[in-house]
Amino acid sequence: MDNIAVEKIIENIERVIIGKRKVIELVVIALLAEGHVLIEDVPGVGKTSLVKALAKSVNLKFKRIQFTPDLLPSDVIGITIYNQLKNDFEFKPGPIMSQIVLADEINRTSPKTQSSLLEAMEERQITVDGVTYSLPKPFMVLATQNPIEYEGTFRLPEAQLDRFMIKIEIGYPDEYQEMMILKNFEREDPLESLSPVADAEDIKEMQVKVKSVYVDDLVRNYIVTLVANTRKSKAMRLGASPRATINLMRAAQAKAFCEGRNYVLPDDVKELAVPVLSHRIILKNEERFEGLDEKMFIKNIVDTTKVPVIKRYA
Repeated sequence: MDNIAVEKIIENIERVIIGKRKVIELVVIALLAEGHVLIEDVPGVGKTSLVKALAKSVNLKFKRIQFTPDLLPSDVIGITIYNQLKNDFEFKPGPIMSQIVLADEINRTSPKTQSSLLEAMEERQITVDGVTYSLPKPFMVLATQNPIEYEGTFRLPEAQLDRFMIKIEIGYPDEYQEMMILKNFEREDPLESLSPVADAEDIKEMQVKVKSVYVDDLVRNYIVTLVANTRKSKAMRLGASPRATINLMRAAQAKAFCEGRNYVLPDDVKELAVPVLSHRIILKNEERFEGLDEKMFIKNIVDTTKVPVIKRYA
């Protein structure tokens, strides 16, 4: 029955985001695996609408932060101010104190402000003036960014990128999909009439079940080998981290759960390797000059790494 609930969430989001089921599935996988998502694409393809549709579909508290060059860390996490009436200091929480946080155009602000998300994304808490505040559950950051080639953008630091479980691109719709988009938006924005099909308790329950999805030792070894191969390559300046290893396993568990299985297959890992690993590595400049990019590199790693045969499920 759980995969039916997942299907309802995906179908609900598809009422707004036409023809991008694979992208929607990755976002839902990240939510159920308690991960965060980085959406990188050109303006106008539906990045913000995707996040809003997800928040409405699962009925979670939603906040949007518009990242700009003059945004301060306190604008994100909050600030402690002196209340003259109470003769005491009190904490005014920032928009990060929500369940789904849209960090819109995250690469348009300075690295100092970008780093204000680090503790929240990793530890599900924030610290202001020495006092730690827990974030609500479930908690998820979905950040959008335009390609770094665009003017007025700052590259996300590696520590920030590594905290995103999955990086996706939406891409332009084809002509038929664009015709359907026009039809959907002819009378009103479909977001306005979108109703929830799940709630916070449903999501938390599914997140617990995802962690119980069985991962065979051979599959675990396959995940470790894939990640280790990113570090061994002479083409690399920086390979994927142990956090990437954990994220790849968690995402594979969530994918299996979404498909109604209580065990992970090697194919789950293969399909998720690029969106989970490609943004965490740095290629040497000479490899880039020869036309290699991060996605191609991860695909090569997957193609050249032996896939285990799990006899129990063969």
